Amino acid sequence: MVASSIRILVVEDYEPFRRLVVSILQQQPELLVIGEVSDGLEAVRKAQELQPELVVLDIGLPKLNGMEVALQICKLCPRSKILFLSQESSGDIVQGALATGANGYVLKIDAGRELLMAVKAILRGEEFVSSSLSGYKDEHTLGYPERKNVVAPLPPQDVAIRHEVAFYPDDAAFVHGFARLAEAALKVGNAVIAVAAEPHRIGILKTLRGNGTDVDAALKDGSFTQLDVIDVLSSLMVNDMPDPARCKKMVGDVILKASKRAQGEHPRVAICGECSPTLLAEGNVEAAIRLEHLWNEITRNHNADTLCGYVWGTFPRKQSIPIFERICAEHSAVVGRELGY
Repeated sequence: MVASSIRILVVEDYEPFRRLVVSILQQQPELLVIGEVSDGLEAVRKAQELQPELVVLDIGLPKLNGMEVALQICKLCPRSKILFLSQESSGDIVQGALATGANGYVLKIDAGRELLMAVKAILRGEEFVSSSLSGYKDEHTLGYPERKNVVAPLPPQDVAIRHEVAFYPDDAAFVHGFARLAEAALKVGNAVIAVAAEPHRIGILKTLRGNGTDVDAALKDGSFTQLDVIDVLSSLMVNDMPDPARCKKMVGDVILKASKRAQGEHPRVAICGECSPTLLAEGNVEAAIRLEHLWNEITRNHNADTLCGYVWGTFPRKQSIPIFERICAEHSAVVGRELGY
């Protein structure tokens, strides 16, 4: 260790994401991770013991939540700066986190491009908040319009489509995210296509039924379509790579069929899928990236928006950051806002 090293304690209970955070920090030789902790009580104890210059802290922690951890660390380790790294995007939560005495707040989905920027800013004595949270002080979360005013989601004027990506900590969060999108899209009269593995499809249907959504009627009338991701990939792939001609025909046909069931003033098709994530989980990184690129080209010609769902555990231990950045680059937004529904 050199005298100029910045000693950092990382507090995150989800081990794959913790590895990702550490790997990002290790890109800068002057940043030294001196401890990794998975629960709130241990975080307080470890911070008092090690007195780190910086604590990178999650909010949703077992035993003691991140807010309380921050308050205690500020008292016990007044020289330690605190950077929250959380998936919580509520304006109230962001303001509450910063009110504990923390110096910054970064969304987990922005970690790949903003974590190091945040660390550098905080070490300079500045406050840092994710660019995705630029409106966090507004009355409504993230400056969004009230949901009751949203009749039907439309893509931003500067892009032909929405092709967003969401990163989920586990399968339960994945199912919840896809079910939420399907429920909201169906409510405004849009058609939904879900391309997922069987356990996820079962979970989505169970969640929708539990929420009171008449998903069985939607399945019957064609406004909700479920496809098995393995079957879809077997139709798209040639020599372990997605074939452009096959992709164009199959994806186009499925969207056109679904679009006939979309209603409302601005009828659209909402697609939630895990084709590329499945390829990534199988270790076929280049095929995953290629399919994301082809998806952009194909869906640009349709009134269809896509949410790709990745579970953090599918990312390989090695080269996770470059892969993460390449995947993000293929999407119109890396925010997981579920197409604005």
